[in-house]
Amino acid sequence: MKNIPNYFITALLVAGFAASALAGNETNNKNPELTSKTTEAKAAFLKQEEDLKAIFDKSAGYALFPTVAKGGLGVGAARGTGQVFEKDKVTGEATLTQVSVGFQAGGQAYSELIFFEDQTSLDNFRKGNFEFSAQVSAVAATAGASKNAKYEKGVMVFTLAKGGLMYEASVGGQKFKYDPY
Repeated sequence: MKNIPNYFITALLVAGFAASALAGNETNNKNPELTSKTTEAKAAFLKQEEDLKAIFDKSAGYALFPTVAKGGLGVGAARGTGQVFEKDKVTGEATLTQVSVGFQAGGQAYSELIFFEDQTSLDNFRKGNFEFSAQVSAVAATAGASKNAKYEKGVMVFTLAKGGLMYEASVGGQKFKYDPY
């Protein structure tokens, strides 16, 4: 120990503290409860529509919101928290918000799955440059639904009803916020 310079020991201590802080932040940012719910939602989508497996395999990535709660009477709102994956590796957490005005009444809960056709559409989502226009529509996940589904502007959206009743189930106007892990 006498031959080791003090600056070297200091550098090792600083590197050790930095590494433990970074490791701690990565662990703290992950949400095990959300991960569990996301895994269950993915299984539910695949159970409902087995052909989605091929889309999971081919897409650049996907965002999965296990529960989106939506309600409205004239003015409506929806909110959900999910996770974003590049291929099958979780990269962060996303929040979905939507406000709508028009003919609507009731409430519902559903899962929403957004596939990204290529790296550009996935990167745009993660950068926050992403919002559904009124023209984007979702496909209800039912047996055979994926056969006719197509990417629109780099995304393909599926929903799976969890409960409730509401007249109006559009995804237009949804905004997303992404927080990397």
